[in-house]
Amino acid sequence: MKTSFLYILIITFCLLTLNATSQSKVEDIIKHIDQLYRSKTSQAEMEMHIVTPHYERTLKMQVWTKGMDKTFIRITAPKKEQGVATLRIKNEMWNYLPKVNKTMKISPSMMMGSWMGSDFTNDDLVRESSLIDDYTYQIVTPENATDDLLYVELIPKEDSAIVWGKIITAVRTNDYIPMWQHFYDEKGKLMRILNFKEVKKFGEKTVPSVMEMIPQNRDGHKTVVRWVSAKFDTKIDDRIFTRRNLQKRY
Repeated sequence: MKTSFLYILIITFCLLTLNATSQSKVEDIIKHIDQLYRSKTSQAEMEMHIVTPHYERTLKMQVWTKGMDKTFIRITAPKKEQGVATLRIKNEMWNYLPKVNKTMKISPSMMMGSWMGSDFTNDDLVRESSLIDDYTYQIVTPENATDDLLYVELIPKEDSAIVWGKIITAVRTNDYIPMWQHFYDEKGKLMRILNFKEVKKFGEKTVPSVMEMIPQNRDGHKTVVRWVSAKFDTKIDDRIFTRRNLQKRY
């Protein structure tokens, strides 16, 4: 009886240790994805190529971020959209349209709307939601799993304003660099695929320099975002993240 009881204690301890290790690993993965393109600060030049069955167009823009709470985006080309700007501070977001000289506040219900006609949402671009705060997560093993990748299933928390039923993300086993994310609706239907490509080093930071969003319910549509240059953890003037800066003429 003593031997049996001791054996049960050992097995229980091992299971609890494995569970704690697994939970710690998945938290590390999610934190890494959340902060991948941010760090303390980031400043980048980016291009967004929008493809539809009827036209293609490319936007050039500058992007600044500070922590998880501040994002500023200004379009620099083409001339038609030059000066359009987006600002987010915590849970508030504004768009500035220079043609009509008007600043519009984006309501929470509009966060999942398209940004500049692309396949990325307002939330995608400014990272209003946080994987670590707004989702529960666990490591899973899909049918087509490979040894070089780890797979995490994310389920939105009940009190979060998120439209997805779940997200499956795949990261490289050795460094947690994401390779793709699959977004499903509440009925389990795959709605869009986000591919991460062309891993590069910007300074001391290694990130995928290309993100390709492919909606699964719109044939012939995709949007590709490319990081042309990026700096991380450099000093950024707080005046960038102001509504006055939104209306600055380019």
